[in-house]
Amino acid sequence: MMPWDITDNEKIYLRDLAKKQAEYAALPIMDARKQIWYNLNDGHPDYIPPVVIETWTFDRDFLPDNVFYCKSVAGRSVEYQILRNIRNYELINDDKVMPDFFEINWFLDIDEFGFKVARETRKDADGFEVGYRYLHPVRDLKADFKLLKPAVCHVDKEKTLKWKGFLENIFGDLLPVTIRTNNLECTSLTNRAIELMGMEAYYSTMLVNPGEIHRLMAYLRDNALSIMRWAESQGLIVVNNGNQDSFGTSYNFTGKLPSPGYEGGPARLCDFWGNTNSEETIGISPEMFKEFCLPYYLDVCEPFGLVYYGCCEPVHPVWDSISQLPHLKKISISRWCDEDFMSDALRGTEIVFSRKPDPKYLGINIPLDEESWRAHIRKTIETTQGVFTEFIIRDVYTVHGNLNKVGRSIELARQEIDRYYH
Repeated sequence: MMPWDITDNEKIYLRDLAKKQAEYAALPIMDARKQIWYNLNDGHPDYIPPVVIETWTFDRDFLPDNVFYCKSVAGRSVEYQILRNIRNYELINDDKVMPDFFEINWFLDIDEFGFKVARETRKDADGFEVGYRYLHPVRDLKADFKLLKPAVCHVDKEKTLKWKGFLENIFGDLLPVTIRTNNLECTSLTNRAIELMGMEAYYSTMLVNPGEIHRLMAYLRDNALSIMRWAESQGLIVVNNGNQDSFGTSYNFTGKLPSPGYEGGPARLCDFWGNTNSEETIGISPEMFKEFCLPYYLDVCEPFGLVYYGCCEPVHPVWDSISQLPHLKKISISRWCDEDFMSDALRGTEIVFSRKPDPKYLGINIPLDEESWRAHIRKTIETTQGVFTEFIIRDVYTVHGNLNKVGRSIELARQEIDRYYH
């Protein structure tokens, strides 16, 4: 008896979707796009910058309820994943490569701290949850440290393989089902620290009791490494050197992984493209970052084959520290980052300038201000000549129902790229 309930009509519908995804994946344009990513990630001198947009943040526009057919929970989850791929190609047509497979994650249960951190959410004016806050369990770090326990991890391989087989019976002949490594979010150490105690307490404790912060960071590092090594020992690490994103829709096509010595089968951490960031420390000095954060980030990055660093935080103030991270391959350049400084820092290296354009151009006004958007993209292109660059448009939370401007923004960005790279 399978625990997943999908009707016969839903199965027929999902087969049709899987067939369409497979047909799109076989188009010649997809091979050309793969080459764009390989050229970027492998440091080919004739590369051109790819440009993609992350869609899940504006699903109210991109995947509204009226586009779905499936009513069952299992059917809807599969439909959601395939429709995202199909609609991305049909409506946006950026440089994403249509997957020629259907990916699932391991069924994991990871208790990082010995308890769950409660979270409150809030809806915006349209009824969508976009705001949240943690109810921090650690009020006084020294007194409450005893609450923190070593991570306990469990994987249900049997359930994962049953789910894989269930999907294969529906459309595996059209779209192979593969298992990917779950995102190892435990590596973003300061995210975990703020989740536990809040930013104000984290910052103030650095001043009044710095030893306790080092104790916390060491605990978080050891926890992260324990989870990573556990996943490796359980055979859960899969080489992610193809059509997977290391972080935030930045794709991994590369010949630099797996690392030497890999002989197939379950991979090692050194065959894996990992990620980390420290958005929460933008309010401390570079010297404090070097003291309280860098030593622990060095340790969690060391096991990986390649590393993507950063999210929305400006990285230029702490570049002296970040540049020391082992296996650093891409670095996020957000709207708050000094593009000129980071271009000069990366020029002559193969570290990718992972540019996050300002989302206001797509998210605030209903029509797209085409000239301002062109100028915004052009500024990055001119600044990054001689620097390996990608454009990852993120954090657009609504396009006010105007999906046409999303595809148009990609088209205009490509025009500006073509002016400089062809």
